[in-house]
Amino acid sequence: MGKNIIQQARGKGGPRYTSPGFNFKGDTGLKKVKNTLIAGKIIDLMHCAGHNAPLAKINYEDGESIVISAPEGVRVGDIISTGTGAPIEPGNVLALKDIPDGTAIYNIELRPGDGGKFCKTSGGCARMLTKTGRFVTVMLPSKKEKQFNADCRAVIGIIAGSGRVEKPFLKAGHLFHRLRVKNKVYPKTNACCMNAVDHPFGNKRSSRKAKNKSCSKNAPPGRKVGTLWPRRTGKRD
Repeated sequence: MGKNIIQQARGKGGPRYTSPGFNFKGDTGLKKVKNTLIAGKIIDLMHCAGHNAPLAKINYEDGESIVISAPEGVRVGDIISTGTGAPIEPGNVLALKDIPDGTAIYNIELRPGDGGKFCKTSGGCARMLTKTGRFVTVMLPSKKEKQFNADCRAVIGIIAGSGRVEKPFLKAGHLFHRLRVKNKVYPKTNACCMNAVDHPFGNKRSSRKAKNKSCSKNAPPGRKVGTLWPRRTGKRD
């Protein structure tokens, strides 16, 4: 009969394959867009199992409270400003058109007001390059240059937690428990090492290992794995 492969089981949900979001501190994002300059205060720096960088909880003067990835160099009690005219200091939020060239930024909005989509990993930052009319060119951590709307906002500084990847896990068990809190499957078993009942690539108990097989475009969902509908098959001349 067979059974669902791991990707299909995760799609159905259930306790084993549901993200434990109730243990997380909340989503990170920028304050709602306002034309006036408004100040807020960092009231707490938190650890969240769902994020790889420390989080900063900020209470603004108008009563709104948000959570963002904390930049390097801030502490509880610091004042954070949002809006036109805010100084170029870590944690402040400005539109890209108001940020000088060469400034380190993170949590960049893809569309004005969406709260931030780019450069949100610990230790990461992007760099302002040039401004041309309605668009601003930014160099992302991957060294790729991308254009954004000049009205999109970003946070000044570098995300804290830059030394996270420098400490080795040493044991597979440590990595297992670290990923478990995010509901990530580890370790991952190769499909060809499974039994035939567990995966379409599963095989016998012999030493022969299955190979990635081509898949038809009209294959049913349980069989649509591996190389998906290649344009051609067979040996090339």
